[in-house]
Amino acid sequence: MTQNRTHTCGDLRLADAGKEVKLSGWLENIREVGAELAFIVLRDFYGTTQVVAETPEMVAQFKGINKESTVSVEGTVRERASKNPKLPTGDVEVVPAKVEVLGRCRHNELPFQINRSREADEAQRLKYRYLDLRNPEVKNNIVLRCQVVSAIRKAMTDHSFLEITTPILTASSPEGARDYLVPARNHPGKFYALPQAPQQFKQLLMTSGFDRYFQIAPCFRDEDARADRSPGEFYQLDMEMSFASQEDVFAVIEDVLPPIFAQYGKYGRASAAPFLRIPYTQSMETYGTDKPDLRIDLTVKDVTDVLAGCGFGPFEGNVVKAVVVSGFHETRKFIDKTLADVEVVSGGKPYWFRLDEKGEIVGGIAKFVQPIKEQVVSALELKPNDFVALSAGKLGAAQKTAGVLVKTLGAAVPGHMDKEQYAFCWIVDFPMYEIGEESGELEFCHNPFSMPSGGLDVLLKAERGEIDPLSITADQYDLVCNGVELSSGAVRNHDPEIMVKAFEMVRLGEEDVKAKFPAMYNAFTYGAPPHAGIAPGIDRMVMLLAGEDSIREIIPFPMNKNAMDVMMSAPSEVTQKQLDELHIALVKPEE
Repeated sequence: MTQNRTHTCGDLRLADAGKEVKLSGWLENIREVGAELAFIVLRDFYGTTQVVAETPEMVAQFKGINKESTVSVEGTVRERASKNPKLPTGDVEVVPAKVEVLGRCRHNELPFQINRSREADEAQRLKYRYLDLRNPEVKNNIVLRCQVVSAIRKAMTDHSFLEITTPILTASSPEGARDYLVPARNHPGKFYALPQAPQQFKQLLMTSGFDRYFQIAPCFRDEDARADRSPGEFYQLDMEMSFASQEDVFAVIEDVLPPIFAQYGKYGRASAAPFLRIPYTQSMETYGTDKPDLRIDLTVKDVTDVLAGCGFGPFEGNVVKAVVVSGFHETRKFIDKTLADVEVVSGGKPYWFRLDEKGEIVGGIAKFVQPIKEQVVSALELKPNDFVALSAGKLGAAQKTAGVLVKTLGAAVPGHMDKEQYAFCWIVDFPMYEIGEESGELEFCHNPFSMPSGGLDVLLKAERGEIDPLSITADQYDLVCNGVELSSGAVRNHDPEIMVKAFEMVRLGEEDVKAKFPAMYNAFTYGAPPHAGIAPGIDRMVMLLAGEDSIREIIPFPMNKNAMDVMMSAPSEVTQKQLDELHIALVKPEE
């Protein structure tokens, strides 16, 4: 071991009794039993060991050290009279002969108790993250992250992928989110951008003749935080394959991820390959979302034909969706609170009624349903004690509210969610185009680099008016686990002619494509191989494996919800000299 220790605080066992040892770590706690006896807990990265001070001098020495100071203890190992079976080191203790303070904690009061830091206010935890990380529960998530990344690297290498790093300073590119811009000192008025993803570079690697590429890639997007998304930066398993189809990508992912989830996951079960494949439109109709949580047994049913004309105002002229929850015995208070939560999340108001134990329609909008009871019961195959939650609106809005109903009721009502598993699925056949909410015109629905299913032929048919452009699907796919989108991927549009035609559909010509994606367009004109890829999010993956609800729990130094690092005081102001060197003048926003 090192000069400061012969063993770690997690090493010692009964077989070590009688040995002279030297331990180093943090003084976690001291419990005095009179002036001549004290029990001390010493903690390091590997565990804890009990130290017993048995002389007035040694007790006084420990009393003079603040908790969380780093100390070195030299002494003799002996068997504990009162063992602690919950600790690996619980059979032994150390009787100290010498104590040395290595790094004194100069604060009598800590911002929070280290072992209960997860109960503290998040702002305090992030400000004192270095203390928060001393908590073994928090530390273990970071260790898990390291183990998962290591396992991923090995698995990808075993599948003949090369790990290649791509640039961090690059050009701004329209990829869906705001760029983080970096001023170029030697090029006044010009900016680099931090990559939102290595998308173009990995496709250029395929064009360069590298057959299989991957990296644990940092990505930077100036977007708001969510429970499953960290603001600022995140990491993904970025991969690309030449001469590959969608099936090739699926085969690799279905071979790489299940063993990792089996080894490191909190739950003992995971979907076996091949994962269920659900077309996008089917997913929206059946689950109300393109991120279904297959642990939940609830689904969405369309009841527009049955209920749109029942006389209830919000249903008239709208799409009506229903979610049936069997075996429902919850209170009215539960119903009101749950549906209120759904409205907050979805933005749409849900409605309800139930079939009581006698088979009568009661509660909510029962008076509108009662006159058509037989049709409703038949259409939804209702049984006594079934609860029916409803949404209404234009198709997208009705689906969204229904999807939130499935997720919320499935998790809240006993018997409808098998939580102890990882349920994977692929969402496939995404729309290539959509009508933009703001523009009212045709726009790319997701990734503009995806190959349209049917290639150039289907685009020409849409151009001639033979088919609706909205009916065109893309060779694009999402990997979903437990209702969390782990990844998006696609078979890439590697043909310049097809690429230009795809962009012409959204009113961008060849010159626009050349201007926005010059390197990729030019490279493709030199003969690009068909290629496909995907990029599962590392942060989201580890969050699922750890069973955490917030992504910030598995990131060593996360930002807060406002994209601020309160520990490092970032973002921060810079000096006028720095601004002058970068040729930047600040314009303060109007009050």
